[in-house]
Amino acid sequence: MSRIDTTFVALKAKGRKALIPFVTAGYPFADVTPELMHAMVAGGADVIELGVPFSDPSADGPVIQKAGDKALAFGIGLVQILAMVRAFRQTNTTTPVVLMGYANPVERYDQKHARAEVRSPFVQDASEAGVDGVLIVDYPPEECEAFAADLRAHNMDLIFLLAPTSTDERMAQVARVASGYVYYVSLKGVTGSGALDTNAVEAMLPRIRQHIQVPVGVGFGIRDAATAKTISKVADAVVIGSKIIQLLENQPRDQVGVTAQNFLGEIRRAMDAG
Repeated sequence: MSRIDTTFVALKAKGRKALIPFVTAGYPFADVTPELMHAMVAGGADVIELGVPFSDPSADGPVIQKAGDKALAFGIGLVQILAMVRAFRQTNTTTPVVLMGYANPVERYDQKHARAEVRSPFVQDASEAGVDGVLIVDYPPEECEAFAADLRAHNMDLIFLLAPTSTDERMAQVARVASGYVYYVSLKGVTGSGALDTNAVEAMLPRIRQHIQVPVGVGFGIRDAATAKTISKVADAVVIGSKIIQLLENQPRDQVGVTAQNFLGEIRRAMDAG
């Protein structure tokens, strides 16, 4: 089993749901990410999603776009992000790490680091760094079966987004190649937009589970403990991104980890209270 599979199995055995925070790698300070990752684990994170900054994101709202722009200005790319994961892995070998981003940085990495004996330098290097999963927003399932197989061969999972507009056919396509978990985007729009309709989420999940056998996480629009608690009753995981980015935006360097840990601790306690 992958580290993600192991985590979800252990949580299910305890009757708990996964808390998955998202942060943009290299934000709000270029060197703070490994420390921030440890702080999020201390706050109750079960899986960490690291955003790979990209200049032209299609799914990111203004908050995460701004964070990505700042990280890019710091010179943060996949080389630096894999180094961050390696640093995190020096003292944490259990918490899964998922890289979330777009096709362009991955394909550019493969071009720049091409090696004759390796199909995808990114996959090999990510695996060696300690990455457990990859979510590429603009990789449709029907076009990345080889990529998924390569990831699985390196004990990594390929994670997909589903949306309120996803058809049964699309869900079936995702089910053929997805592993680890799927991420249900609970809102129509970009990250951080709109108000979450928890009733609509609750109604959608049984339909998703008719097709998807892996755990289902829900994100986009979860901003507080009460909403996280409600979603955790029906989903396998709660994903929170934009709110964390907002909380970190104006923090001094020495308060970044503390701020994230305190916020996630509040969310974790609400989810565990059931």
